[in-house]
Amino acid sequence: MSEIDTPKAGGRVTLVTGGSRGIGLSIARSLQLAGEQVVITYLHTTPTEVRGPEGTTPLHAVRCDVTLHEDVEELFGEIEGSLGPVEVLVCCAGITDDSLLMRMGEERWARVIETNLTAVYRVTKRAIAGMIKARRGRIVLIGSVVAMLGNPGQANYSAAKAGLIGFARALAREVGSRSITVNVIAPGFIETDMTAQISESARAELSRNIPLSRLGSPEEVAAGVLYLTSPGAGYVTGSVLSIDGGLGMGY
Repeated sequence: MSEIDTPKAGGRVTLVTGGSRGIGLSIARSLQLAGEQVVITYLHTTPTEVRGPEGTTPLHAVRCDVTLHEDVEELFGEIEGSLGPVEVLVCCAGITDDSLLMRMGEERWARVIETNLTAVYRVTKRAIAGMIKARRGRIVLIGSVVAMLGNPGQANYSAAKAGLIGFARALAREVGSRSITVNVIAPGFIETDMTAQISESARAELSRNIPLSRLGSPEEVAAGVLYLTSPGAGYVTGSVLSIDGGLGMGY
């Protein structure tokens, strides 16, 4: 049985991969509040957590491993069968698996590249078929400031996020004539469950290197997505929008 509830009227059909927590959840909620029909994917989060606390409007939630072709096909089959073709795609699903390169095994490298880059190819390729037919669409890929700056111990993650920029710009040229925009958001250090585990001394050191002297919020990243998917951004494509407090300026 489909995990998507009965379709609701109004709003574009919007897919946010990795939308069950952190930045992805903030993006999904912001798009939902803007009136879009939002579907999120989750993998390890329980359905109760995905659907939000009591009193909030549930998001359409589908369990999907974006590294598996069959899961992605099933995901789009459910969305298209219940809501229609995807009109807005936000690729937010991603992992880290850090290690200095000399100690990084091929499995660790491949897992991060597969999840953070190859899965984006897989999901986006599936989504653009409907967008091309409709002659409209918005695609936003969530990258990272480390794509430009690099980060010790994150050769795999940095490479994958840098790859998103080349992927987005090539695709933007391919589908621009169909009124489909493709952009990348490059967040810096954002307040999430992962950064919450950073010690106070490490947090202070991070803040010293950020011109705005603080970590960003998931809502500030979501605001960038709202802009890039809005009518006002109809002439913006192939761009990298840095939301990093100035950390990566000049790159």
